[in-house]
Amino acid sequence: MSEQFTIAGSIDRAAAEPFEVGVVQWIRRPGDGDRQDLSAGYWFISPDETPGPMLVVGHADETVHIVEGRVRIEPEGGEPIELTAGGSASLNKGVPATWTVLEPTVEFFVYS
Repeated sequence: MSEQFTIAGSIDRAAAEPFEVGVVQWIRRPGDGDRQDLSAGYWFISPDETPGPMLVVGHADETVHIVEGRVRIEPEGGEPIELTAGGSASLNKGVPATWTVLEPTVEFFVYS
C-alpha cells in the first residue's frame, strides 16, 4: 500500500524563497511524499531579475502555466513560444531552450 500524500497552496509571494533566478514559492518540494522527481510551485520573476535571455536545459520534464505576465521560450530546433496569462507549455527533460522574461511574471510549474 502506498503512502497517501496531499498538499495544497495559494499564491503568496511572501512565502517565496530565492531560486536560481527570481524566487519560488514551493507547493511541493522535490522529495515530498517520497517522490524525488515531482515538485511544483509558483515562480515569481521580472525582466530586471534576469541576465537577459537565459539558456535552460531542463533537469526534469516541466509543465508551466502563466498566471500573469509574459515569457518567450525558444526550444533549440523548434519554434518560439510566447506565453501570456492563461497560456501553458510542456517541455521534455534535457531540451535546451532560451527563456526570455518579457514582463513581471507569475508562473505555476510542475517538474516531473
